[in-house]
Amino acid sequence: MAKVSVLVMPKEEVLDPQGRAVLGALRSLGFQGVSDCRVGKVIRLSFEGTPAAQDVHAAATEMAKALLANPVTEDFTVTVEGD
Repeated sequence: MAKVSVLVMPKEEVLDPQGRAVLGALRSLGFQGVSDCRVGKVIRLSFEGTPAAQDVHAAATEMAKALLANPVTEDFTVTVEGD
């Protein structure tokens, strides 16, 4: 079984209010030294059988482009477990 992680993050030029809220909360709790915070999501996919790593990567990339990430506001990275 092949496993893939798709990390979806807001583009650097896009405001991230959730990240700002987390940063403010960290500072109010006394955690200093953090200069920025961005909040994204991780989507984990499991593929049946034993497909080739490049096929799994290509399929997950197509899924991210079609559904998992908004190309206007988000960037994504696909990682195949074991790479």
